[in-house]
Parts: sequence; structure tokens; C-alpha cells
Amino acid sequence: MPPAPRYTQEPWRETFSEIIDVRSPSEFAEDHVPGAINLPVLNDEERAEVGTVYKQVSPFCARKIGAALVAKNISQHLRGHFATKGKDYSPLVYCWRGGQRSASMATVLSQIGWRITLLEGGYKTYRTYVRQQLAILPTQFTYKVLSGLTGSGKTYILQKMRQHGVQILDLEDIAKHRGSLLGQQWKGKPTPQPSQKFFESLLIEKLLTLDPREDVWIESESNKIGKIYLPPSLWGEMKKASCVEIQLPIKARVQFLLQEYPHFMDRPDLLKVKLEKLKNRHGWEKISQWYQMIDSGEWEKFVEDILFCHYDSTYKKSMQNKFSRVDKVLSMSDLSDSSIENLLDYLVPKYASMT
Repeated sequence: MPPAPRYTQEPWRETFSEIIDVRSPSEFAEDHVPGAINLPVLNDEERAEVGTVYKQVSPFCARKIGAALVAKNISQHLRGHFATKGKDYSPLVYCWRGGQRSASMATVLSQIGWRITLLEGGYKTYRTYVRQQLAILPTQFTYKVLSGLTGSGKTYILQKMRQHGVQILDLEDIAKHRGSLLGQQWKGKPTPQPSQKFFESLLIEKLLTLDPREDVWIESESNKIGKIYLPPSLWGEMKKASCVEIQLPIKARVQFLLQEYPHFMDRPDLLKVKLEKLKNRHGWEKISQWYQMIDSGEWEKFVEDILFCHYDSTYKKSMQNKFSRVDKVLSMSDLSDSSIENLLDYLVPKYASMT
């Protein structure tokens, strides 16, 4: 006799062949268990259709229509995704509340003979877990903040630190944004940011991999990265942390930024649109000057001027208000590998000596 589906409220304590989210694509896009795949038993249009019939006709008619659609979609998944799964396949399945959608998928899969686990309470159980972890987990670490003016290579240095075995928390990578007006990530095209909820899911996933016994290096950020807000628990710990400030010559900062933001030179029209948002702060005369530099291809002059007029003053004010505990100020001539190696030897010698 095929095994009946089992239930769990703590799937993060177990290992599964796969985690299957059977909600609609839009629900999945807003947030999901990291690593889950989306095999909807009702897509967005079908879910809306069933909901309309439920309200305007009757629950009975809605259930009939829904059952037919669910059967059709599960059949497609069986012929596609599940076709190559072996006998030892044992996935976790969940929907919004752990109701009919996940139960329908689990019933069919268990009848085949696979051992299926259902998340009791569905996504809502998972989301409750994330909220609980957001309040507690960030406070369990000791953070060290890497600060410095725009173009000082803070994220780049953090990535080098990670290569040396240092624990880092790269919030900009999780948020898919560099935190400033021009900070949208770009990989051939604009990289969309995750939703607030999915950012929080990814943050918890990352924090769970870190060792509370070791320092966690983090970049000086605002409490808002693009459209994403940091959880108050993490933000509070960051403001209490000791800081190491990186100082880099202006020319080196300009060259680094030109390397990091080539898409603006390829699409100056997009750059101008973003700069227009600074008109209330700097006035049209300054915006027009920047436009002229862009049009004439004076990129080094433009970057140096916007750093001097906008970014540096903004950053210094932010640091005074949020990260005033600067324990060390370290000067670098450039961001070459040798300069960063020397920096790491000073900051984290026990890790740097391992390379």
C-alpha cells in the first residue's frame, strides 16, 4: 500500500529530494522557500477564474472547475518534471495554507509510491518562521563594518575577504542593488530586486550558514538598499558595530567606478534620466553641466564632479549619523590585488596567512 503523505512544521530541520511550491507563479515570485521550484497546480489566470466562480456562482461549481484544472496541471507535471524521478524520490510539497492545492499534488505523488512530506500550514508556517528568525538571528553575530567613500571598493574588498575564508554578509548582493541612486545592478539588462519578503528569506538563509563565534564583515549601508529595507534587528546591530574606514585617492575611485558602471557609458540616456532626480537638490544648472560632460564623453571629469558635489557629502553625513564608531582608518593607493592582500594581512591576519 502506498505510504500516506506525512506532515512537518519544521522542514528546515530535514533534507528533501526537492522542495515543490504548488502556488501560482505570482505567489511564488513574491516569496518562496529558497531553493524551491514552482510547479503550480493552478496558474494565476486559473486561480482567478476559480475564485470568481466561487464568489459569483457557488463554491460547489468552483470546486468542480478547480478539480478539473488541478488534474490537468498535475498530469502535465507528471509527464514532464516527474517523469525521470526514481523510487527514492522524497520531496516536500507546500501551498499557501497547506490546503487543497498541496494535498492534491501530494495525494497523486504518494499513490505512485513516493514518500511525500507536506508543510503543515503551508507558506504561512514558513513565513512565521522567517519573521521569528528576523527578530532573533541577526543579533547573534558580532559585525565589523567596512566603510569608505563611494568608489572605495568596499564590496570588492568584501568579496576578496570571502575568498580568504572570512565571513561576510553581502547585503547588496542579496538585495541586487548597490544602494545609491545609480546603484541598480546591471548584467546585460537591469537586474530586478527581489520582493521585500524574498529578500528576508534569502537573508535568513545566508545568516544560517554563518558561525556566530567568528566576526561577520559587512559594508556600511543605509537601512534601505534600493527598495529593500533591512530588518530593524540587523540595522540596530550594524549601527553598534566598530568600523574600519578605507581611504582611496580620488583618481583611483574614479577609475574603479568607470570599471564598475560601464552600462551608463553604453546607455547615457538612462544615466540622464536618473540624474534628473537630483534636480531639486543640485539645481538645473549643475544637472546641465553633468549632461554636457556626458554628451562630450568626459567620463572621468563627470565621475569626479558628481563624487565631489553629491556622493561624498551625502556619505560623510550618513556616516556621522549612523556609523560614527570608526576604530581604524586605512589608506590604500589603489585596489590592486597586492594592495588588498596587504589590507587583509592587517585586518584578518589569521585568514590571510592561510592563502
